[in-house]
Amino acid sequence: MEFVNRFSNELPELCHQQQPTPLKDPELVAYSQAAAELIGLDSEFMQGEQALGLSAGKLLIEGMQPASTVYAGHQFGGYTPQLGDGRALLLGETVNAQGEYWELQLKGSGLTPFSRQGDGKAVLRSSIREFLASEAMAALGIATTRALSLTVGSGLVQRERFEKEAMLLRMAPSHIRFGHFEYLYYQQQTQPLKSLVDFCLNHYFSDCLTAENPVLAMLEQVVDSTALMIAKWQAEGFCHGVMNTDNMSILGLTIDYGPYGFLDDYNPRHVCNHSDHYGRYAFNQQPAVGLWNLQRLAQALSDYVPSAKTEPLWIRYQQKINQHYQQLMLNKLGLSQWQDDDEQLLGYCLKLSPNKRPITTKACVPWRSSKTN
Repeated sequence: MEFVNRFSNELPELCHQQQPTPLKDPELVAYSQAAAELIGLDSEFMQGEQALGLSAGKLLIEGMQPASTVYAGHQFGGYTPQLGDGRALLLGETVNAQGEYWELQLKGSGLTPFSRQGDGKAVLRSSIREFLASEAMAALGIATTRALSLTVGSGLVQRERFEKEAMLLRMAPSHIRFGHFEYLYYQQQTQPLKSLVDFCLNHYFSDCLTAENPVLAMLEQVVDSTALMIAKWQAEGFCHGVMNTDNMSILGLTIDYGPYGFLDDYNPRHVCNHSDHYGRYAFNQQPAVGLWNLQRLAQALSDYVPSAKTEPLWIRYQQKINQHYQQLMLNKLGLSQWQDDDEQLLGYCLKLSPNKRPITTKACVPWRSSKTN
């Protein structure tokens, strides 16, 4: 494996280079062969000492330049001017046989300048949850970060109780978030923001470069991929729990599995985050929150795209998420095309859930969810 560091080299204003804090007495818990194959690694490598050292923060492969990144974000509707990778390090990118770039990120790798009151550690319990969820979501056909390997150490970390420390080695084509753009915009770092926009256009949205307004074309693609992702969440009963703008991927990937949950019974008002006292991120709020977050990204890009140009995108988002959701639910019901009374049919099917709370057809099409302020 060879590594490059496009993000760190081209966007130094967003990076703090540092070494991981290794696990003590590391042991491999699990690895994903499906994820490993995406970057050309076989099971022999994944079960070997080099992979163990890499996933425990003890070993770096030639070319890796570990770095934590800074970003901002709207958290539960309020803007927080500085967040960042508080317990994660971007190790670098590797290129597979198909010429695809994959970033490797180590989560639970120790304190960074952006840890705030955290300890920079991850525990085995939550790391297992993220490993299982990300690979399950990929198997369901939902865009997501991938879990390459999970390693546990002998050290203890205090949460509600003492738990074993762990590290998760995860992968994605990019870990860039809406919050990276927000950080530079609100800090009035004009040139670094331009560098970030150019970086995304050149590496992830190159087909937009020939458009009349490349940034508008890029934003349109972000709208489309976000609408598709959330439509699939709604169709599969996935509740993210913390849809802050710093947890939104520029590539429309499901990222940062915290207090997520899947609905056992259909309850559109389900809240999986115990800290979400007002239900901002309830299951039926996710489509509206997705739009709200996209509008925050558009604000961060307002020097390149005037607000009058973005208004049609919000109508597009509503149409796209409904179209995707309707098709997904048609597939579940074995129907060939959506008809006017299918919303009532879907509502009837959802009422068959053991959950006894009243369900109306307004909960059955994503954009009929109540708006989030």
